Amino acid sequence: MITNSTITKVRNKTAENCVFSILIPSWNNLPYLKLCVESIRKNSTFDHQIIVHLNEGKDGSLEWLKQQPDVDYVYSDKNIGICFALNGCRSLVQTPYILYLNDDMYVCPNWDKHLKEEIDGIGHPYFFLSSTAIEPVFSSNCAIQKNYGNIIDSFNEEKLLNEFESLPMHDWNGSTWPPNIIHIDVWDLVGGYSAEFSPGLYSDPDFSMKLWHIGVRLFKGVSKSRVYHFGSKSVHRVKKNRGYNKFVAKWGITSSTLAKYLHRGERFTGSLGEPTIGFNVKVKNFIKGFAALIMR
Repeated sequence: MITNSTITKVRNKTAENCVFSILIPSWNNLPYLKLCVESIRKNSTFDHQIIVHLNEGKDGSLEWLKQQPDVDYVYSDKNIGICFALNGCRSLVQTPYILYLNDDMYVCPNWDKHLKEEIDGIGHPYFFLSSTAIEPVFSSNCAIQKNYGNIIDSFNEEKLLNEFESLPMHDWNGSTWPPNIIHIDVWDLVGGYSAEFSPGLYSDPDFSMKLWHIGVRLFKGVSKSRVYHFGSKSVHRVKKNRGYNKFVAKWGITSSTLAKYLHRGERFTGSLGEPTIGFNVKVKNFIKGFAALIMR
């Protein structure tokens, strides 16, 4: 529910020389938020606009943000979820590129340099790129599994910085989850993140599906651009929505079928072609879609 929430926007930084606008939703997660922002300051090649959306801020995070002269922020006194949070940051964006980053992520050195090189090489705005996450617990074939600590107290920053570049991984297809980056014109064309998925579950594949429908076919995970992801430090606290059913009812396919469209996690070979979906998958999607319309 957003109607009873008070929303405040604060612009501290003139982003004249900034390259990316980094959107970070945060919900009473101060230790991770501080580490995330500090890693951007310390490990970025370029200067960036940092925009935090702070939900509630009951843990001292609001007071901390007020003391950060290089961080813009949006504050809501209630938790309005990721979709509204990201869209609420849009009016503060001052660069051509919107990068969505979770507050429980630590960016590694030159993470932004490799993304910028990819963007410059593409030469058009119709792309969706992701950095590659290093995670203590393997979540998908788009990530690298290596444990440098699953909480801040056990985080071995020094070891990560010594080893992160040598961990084997290839560029991969299927950019969906953060950290991801998109041109602001494409963000506006699809209308940002869809509020019907609030507080956020399945909003990521929905966003990818909207990009697919406007003709984006370049969904690339950049191996050299790396972040450490502690892993869903906020999601487990959220009351779950029926995102799976909403996705199927909206698009007529399951999110796993979208993964087939995107060849998610497979070695990157270029822009994607039109998908070939087998009869059995089509039947499954039809049944799931009918059931989802009844259940939503």
